[in-house]
Amino acid sequence: MTSTVISGIGELVTNETTAGDTAPLGLVRDAALVIDGDRVTWVGPGVAAPAADERVDVGGRCVLPGFVDSHAHLVFAGDRVEEFSARMAGRSYAAGGIRTTVAATRAASDGELATTASRLVAEMLAQGTTTVEIKSGYGLTVTDEARALAVASALTSETTYLGAHVVPPEFDGDAAGYLDLVTGPMLDACAPYARWVDVFCERGAFDADAARAVLRAGQRAGLDARVHANQLGPGPGARLAAEVGAASADHCTHLDDGDIAALADAGVVATLLPLAEFCTRSPYPDARRLLAAGVTVALATDCNPGSAYSSSMPMAIALAVREMRMTPAEAVWAATAGGAAALLRDDVGVLRPGANADLIVLDAPTHAHLAYRPGVPLVTAVWKDGNPAIR
Repeated sequence: MTSTVISGIGELVTNETTAGDTAPLGLVRDAALVIDGDRVTWVGPGVAAPAADERVDVGGRCVLPGFVDSHAHLVFAGDRVEEFSARMAGRSYAAGGIRTTVAATRAASDGELATTASRLVAEMLAQGTTTVEIKSGYGLTVTDEARALAVASALTSETTYLGAHVVPPEFDGDAAGYLDLVTGPMLDACAPYARWVDVFCERGAFDADAARAVLRAGQRAGLDARVHANQLGPGPGARLAAEVGAASADHCTHLDDGDIAALADAGVVATLLPLAEFCTRSPYPDARRLLAAGVTVALATDCNPGSAYSSSMPMAIALAVREMRMTPAEAVWAATAGGAAALLRDDVGVLRPGANADLIVLDAPTHAHLAYRPGVPLVTAVWKDGNPAIR
């Protein structure tokens, strides 16, 4: 294997507080790091960097771990631009629009689905996302959910079975019948392609009892749990996530004190998705309440064709700082180490010896520029698995 020392790092975000100063980012200034194969093998002051086969000087720029996007819906066909335009004209967001994407996705070929998902993964990589979770949920038949996860599994190891997204039209009036399908034959077909099970626990989708049945069935099949929770209004999703030991509760827009306490006590990550609020003109989650209660917060894009058609983690960071009152350091941590925590990973979202060599170079001197300069393409280079993916 060829080793590479990346030198001339003005500010290195390690997310290891023992490595540097300024918790939680563990900043090391005038730094260097060494990559050997697909792993980081050394991190520290530039003057102490060991020799390596190759050297890359980044000229005083900021380096940070690759973004970890722990919530995305990338396997779909069509778009919902007309729905978006109607929302911008005043129509409120509801779960029912998902059915539009379901119809288009069922009609698409495997190749068409793979092309769209691959394009979005490449789009994410160009903006610094090196780890992405991808959900099913736009097929809602045994065959279509399984093929969606087969497409996703070719792009990431973080795949999520979301057969319980909404009840499809052919099961109108028979929600119990669809629940039996989701927890039975559909789960059997999808589990070999999935790491996670998820459910949209929300009005217009699945109530607490149905959601609990889906999550428990998935867990019995060997899948770890995550929950779409409390997006459209107050509801049982957050407390259900705590009850079943889910890795994360996602959205968390409408939480009361009991919901927050349940997440904190159970160690459930609250994954916040500010692009969804931006694209639906909805209230933003209160990140400060969660952080004050000791809840681990992650940021993700929720990239999907209906409520957040954006693949930009830098945009999510800027919105978290501006609209959810997070500091730039908190938002960057949430988009890297926080996303890793939501996926139960300790090998990504961090730059320390033994971690995946996934990293970003910003055309900026500090991490704060991600919020300070919103909309500017600051990601100038990306390493994925130790290889330069974007340079």
